[in-house]
Amino acid sequence: MSNYKTIANKLFLAFHLIFALTISTGTFAQDGKALFQTHCAACHNVHKDMTGPALAGVESRWADKQLLHDWILNSAAVIQKGDPYAVEMFNKWNKIPMTAFQGILSTEEIDAILAFIKEEEAAPAAAAAAPAAAAAPEPETNHTLLYGIITILLAIVGFVLLLLNKKLRVIAEHKEGDPVSHIPFYRKKSFIALATILLFILGGFWVVQGAINLGEKKDYQPEQPIFFSHKVHAGINQVNCMFCHTNTQDGKSAMIPSVNVCMNCHLAITEYTGEKLYNADGDTVNGTQEIQKLYQYAGYTPGQPWDASKAKPIPWVRIHKLPDHVYFNHSQHVMVGNVQCQTCHGEINKMDEVKQFATLNMGWCINCHRTTEVNFKGNAYYSMYEKYHEQLKNGQIDTTKGVTVEMVGGIECQKCHY
Repeated sequence: MSNYKTIANKLFLAFHLIFALTISTGTFAQDGKALFQTHCAACHNVHKDMTGPALAGVESRWADKQLLHDWILNSAAVIQKGDPYAVEMFNKWNKIPMTAFQGILSTEEIDAILAFIKEEEAAPAAAAAAPAAAAAPEPETNHTLLYGIITILLAIVGFVLLLLNKKLRVIAEHKEGDPVSHIPFYRKKSFIALATILLFILGGFWVVQGAINLGEKKDYQPEQPIFFSHKVHAGINQVNCMFCHTNTQDGKSAMIPSVNVCMNCHLAITEYTGEKLYNADGDTVNGTQEIQKLYQYAGYTPGQPWDASKAKPIPWVRIHKLPDHVYFNHSQHVMVGNVQCQTCHGEINKMDEVKQFATLNMGWCINCHRTTEVNFKGNAYYSMYEKYHEQLKNGQIDTTKGVTVEMVGGIECQKCHY
């Protein structure tokens, strides 16, 4: 009996050990994904070449794992030691050294990244497609046309009633034998008064409607000095938005990338070999010629060392701009609210030429705040709202709707106007 008990205990322990290892491996890979996105995704993809080589099977290409670790930490040191594969990689990729991660990544973090790459190797390359855009707020319904039609119909009805009234009066006067002199209807005080009121209503409506929409630039799509395809960069090649638009995580504004940021990749990528590009008019765009335009601004001649001091700023045309009296903080939305870029900017990863997707007016923002649920889980920023946690637990808040941004002060005037 004791033997059976011993065997059962061992099986029980083995089961828990396997379960624990499974959980820890999954967590390990998840951590690796976050590290990969932060440190590697700007230059590498698991399934295809970018600025650097595809990383599928990377461990099998090196003599041993320690050498791979050394390469990640300091590629220049491995090249100086004369490792054949390291020298081959350096020459193949235009002699551009890989970023050194010594003091940035630990051994455990590198292992986590490699575990994530192994996990991704099993997935088809299509899994690297751009993430689906976060659900944007429903577009506002514009009733301007409906109101205009109703106003015109009422005006027509009023005019018909006026003519009918005039006709009945003439008939009545003739019947009583008291004919009156005929005055044109447009000279009568009643008609003039009615026309004045209608014009005042219509004019006031269009003036107010125009004032409400003043400054809105929905669908604004200016021509840029360089044809830059977000579809190619953010969609097909999976370049993280925050690699180019720095400060998004930490500050109010998403910065427009400088020439130096573009040249990080285009020192190596000198020609475009992807699918055909088309501008908004349907004309074909030569991607390689557009890269040459970048080189003109950068003051760079391919094949020669680049002197960054000769670079000139690219005069990009700004598309999204809120009024000066409106406060909007990117880090508040992206980091705290976990709002995806596509919510406000549309499916940017599918646009060749960017246009303004939403009106970005006050009503649009308020509707979003009324419907967007706040995610409290693991979000230290919202720890101040403990009362909502308690109300959710006690059933005082409808759990099907949750706590919206509106409920935590998201539509208070001073939040956006200060």
